[in-house]
Amino acid sequence: MSNNIYNGLTFFIGLVWLVNGLFCKILNFIPRHQEIVESILGYQYATSITILIGVGEVILGLLIILKFRKKLLTITQIILVTTMNIMEFILAPNLLLWGKLNAIFALGFIVLVYIHGFVLSKQLS
Repeated sequence: MSNNIYNGLTFFIGLVWLVNGLFCKILNFIPRHQEIVESILGYQYATSITILIGVGEVILGLLIILKFRKKLLTITQIILVTTMNIMEFILAPNLLLWGKLNAIFALGFIVLVYIHGFVLSKQLS
C-alpha cells in the first residue's frame, strides 16, 4: 500500500511541475504567471524568462516522475517553492491567485514534497 501511495504522490508532484511549466508558462494559458515575472524582473525580458522558467519546471517534473536523484530533487523543490513564494509574497501579492493566502498553499505543497521525499521514501527503503 505504501508503495502505491508513494508512486501516486511521485506522479502527482511531477504533474504539478509539468502542468505549471508547460501550460501556465510556456504556452501562457495563465498570463498571470508572466505578469508576476514582469512585475519582479521588468517587462523587457518577462516573456523569455517565463518560458525559461517553464522549461525548467517541465524538466523538473519529468525528473521527479523518473525518480532521478530523489533527495536532491526534494531539496531543490523545497528551495524553489520557498524562494518563489517569498518573492511573490513581497513583490507581487496582488497578482497571486489567492493573494497572500498563496503562502498557505505553498507551505502545504512544501510539506507534501518533504513527506514524499524524506518520510515515505525512507519507509520504503
